[in-house]
Amino acid sequence: MSTTNVGIGTPIRVSFEFFPPGDAAMEETLWKSVKRLAPLGPRFVSVTYGADGSTRERTHNLVTRIQRETSLVGAPHLTCVGASKGEILDIARRYWDQGIRHLVALRGDPPQGQTGWQPHPDGFAYASDLVEGLSSIANFDISVAAYPEKHPEAPSPKFDLDNLKRKVDAGASRAITQFFYDTDVFLRFRERCATAGIHAPIVPGILPVTRFPQVLRFAERCGASIPDWLKERFHGLEDDHETRRMIAASVAIEQVHALARHGVRDFHFYTLNRAELTYAICHALNIRPTAQPVEQQASFEGALV
Repeated sequence: MSTTNVGIGTPIRVSFEFFPPGDAAMEETLWKSVKRLAPLGPRFVSVTYGADGSTRERTHNLVTRIQRETSLVGAPHLTCVGASKGEILDIARRYWDQGIRHLVALRGDPPQGQTGWQPHPDGFAYASDLVEGLSSIANFDISVAAYPEKHPEAPSPKFDLDNLKRKVDAGASRAITQFFYDTDVFLRFRERCATAGIHAPIVPGILPVTRFPQVLRFAERCGASIPDWLKERFHGLEDDHETRRMIAASVAIEQVHALARHGVRDFHFYTLNRAELTYAICHALNIRPTAQPVEQQASFEGALV
């Protein structure tokens, strides 16, 4: 694993998130990104589900392929949506049998057309129940989600924090946050977690800005705030790709350095299946390629189904 020190303290570690590609062109982009980022020695790479569980099979195929064809540690998302407890635990057992030890356990979002969260009649009601179920069948390394600015459905920040504590107490190893751009938002949240007795690592989720309107849409859905200074940085750059990319790299590098100065040593990057910005940010953290080859097989051909 490639690690480095920024200031004094524990070496910095990174992890990356990918999503299952929807077509051949997206698949090619994904695997180029995997090959580009893998030599940086991430702690793990997570693979998302569709919010409503709609890409479960493609998630499985992608994470097992990563596990099979590279030296990376694959970490599939698992949600409570659209399946019974038995079905979800059977999926987890298959992952364990395939050598996959790390899972990202989430409640998930309601399927399209369903208003409000309604658990499966025979399923897990919440992510804390899912974590408890997964912990009962094998010694998985489990990551869960955290919301520095509150989950949009939570009635209060305290309710949301109590829910996070339930997930950690049920067996989660770490919490990965929703993206944010105000460093103080994360630092205040980390302090509140410590006060609440949540002692698992709180890992900041970093979303490099590739397209600012897309970030605004993401933020609206998940309740993340967008500071005015960030809007100003990207103002007028809608048709200026090169300048936009330089500004995006600058913003993200400032963010991770500020967090590192406050003792953050783990970062999770939402790559959107693109490597350039994430690679540049890692380089700025002095995370450089490892000497060992990461590909165990030369060919990445063949579509994911």
